[in-house]
Amino acid sequence: MSRPPLPPFTAETAAQKARMAEDAWNSRDPARVALAYTPDSRWRNRAEFVNGRADIEAFLTRKWARELDYRLIKEVWAFHADRIAVRFAYEWRDDSGHWFRSYGNENWAFDADGLMKTRFASINDLPIAEVDRLFRWPLGRRPDDHPGLSELGL
Repeated sequence: MSRPPLPPFTAETAAQKARMAEDAWNSRDPARVALAYTPDSRWRNRAEFVNGRADIEAFLTRKWARELDYRLIKEVWAFHADRIAVRFAYEWRDDSGHWFRSYGNENWAFDADGLMKTRFASINDLPIAEVDRLFRWPLGRRPDDHPGLSELGL
């Protein structure tokens, strides 16, 4: 299975790949998201290590059961050959109604078919008041006219 755009990446294709990942994660559909990764993909997400699509689906199912009303924005930081580094922020609330903005960086490596074979994520959570939320589009894909991280000053 091929997932264009394929490496080696250009500025345009790296941005396209990051937006595709953002869109998939904003769907909050673990099975859909897992298809972007190799069957034996390796992750480090915070302090958790995830290996393979089945683990990715299970991880994301747990994540989105805990992180409610999840909305994410990704932005390319750097790219070279088969690798892309992104920075991101996402907003979510817990089941008690407390809001958070999580900030982080991801390092991605892709195989020749454009599937992500490694993902290393470092993430920090910041409690925010509901009135301080910046990601207020309807759940799902971020609208094309919604500001990105740089435009929001994040």
